[in-house]
Amino acid sequence: MDIQITIDALKKNRYSVSFFQTGEEAADYLDRQIDGKVVGFGDSATMSSMKLYERLSAHNEVHDPNQSKDNDEFLEIAQKCLTTEIYLTSVNAMSQEGHLVNIDGTGNRIAGSLFGHKKVYFVVGTNKIEPTLERAVWRTRNIAAPKNAKRYNLKTPCAIKGDKCYDCASPDRICNALTIHLKKMNDVEDVEVILIDQELGF
Repeated sequence: MDIQITIDALKKNRYSVSFFQTGEEAADYLDRQIDGKVVGFGDSATMSSMKLYERLSAHNEVHDPNQSKDNDEFLEIAQKCLTTEIYLTSVNAMSQEGHLVNIDGTGNRIAGSLFGHKKVYFVVGTNKIEPTLERAVWRTRNIAAPKNAKRYNLKTPCAIKGDKCYDCASPDRICNALTIHLKKMNDVEDVEVILIDQELGF
């Protein structure tokens, strides 16, 4: 996969792009860029692995649903994240053509990425890049969603079998909305893709 093709496509789609070899380098960059701000996080295994909450909360007011103790607190924190100045999340997949794809059960991640913030960061490992939008959607449903469902010990066929999406009707289903970012949203001042040449997240 030619990373430069993806970077060029993202820029054509009006995103800012910063490319890093490692998650540590990317975390250092974000730690410098975000200071004294009110920050919201989307639920992200990538960002958790980079210890971004621990780093940024040392000098920012950070709201992270992953820090919640139960579902009620999760929803309360997720609601606060929708009104912060800065929002950070990841994606389930990215096409080499510069499209960003996310699937969500609660809706907090995709809602936060679309509207209401001065700046949005997408923090993404290059393992999530697929050659086409069709393949990116396939990855979202058949790789990312089953792994996320298993991470939360949900009772869905994809989590139990761990192989693909079954388009299930389980109450635990996390595939309730699929969002494709074709271009940067008009009324978000800046959307920056932090692209990291490592396998991060699902």
